[in-house]
Amino acid sequence: MTSLPSKYMEYFAGTGPKEGSLAVDPGWFQLWAPDEIVGLNESYKVSEYAVGFVGFGSSGGGEMLAFDQLARVFMLPFVGMSPQYARLVAESWDEFVAKIEK
Repeated sequence: MTSLPSKYMEYFAGTGPKEGSLAVDPGWFQLWAPDEIVGLNESYKVSEYAVGFVGFGSSGGGEMLAFDQLARVFMLPFVGMSPQYARLVAESWDEFVAKIEK
């Protein structure tokens, strides 16, 4: 995936929470601003360690939230980052948003 899903961009531009509780593991999310995503992915070397993913946020702790090439949402550890450790959080951005506790 070379770009973020348009639904992520629309959500981030809106009034929905950018940090908060999730009804599923990892239990908490913090979204990265779209203009910071490229730099953060480069800093974390996502293209090197987690080929096929693009990070867009974190759990506020040791996990990165990332989209795969099908725009599904996964959680990957920052330490030991590898596609083999990716855990599916949501099949789509809409499903992820539905899991945000309001």
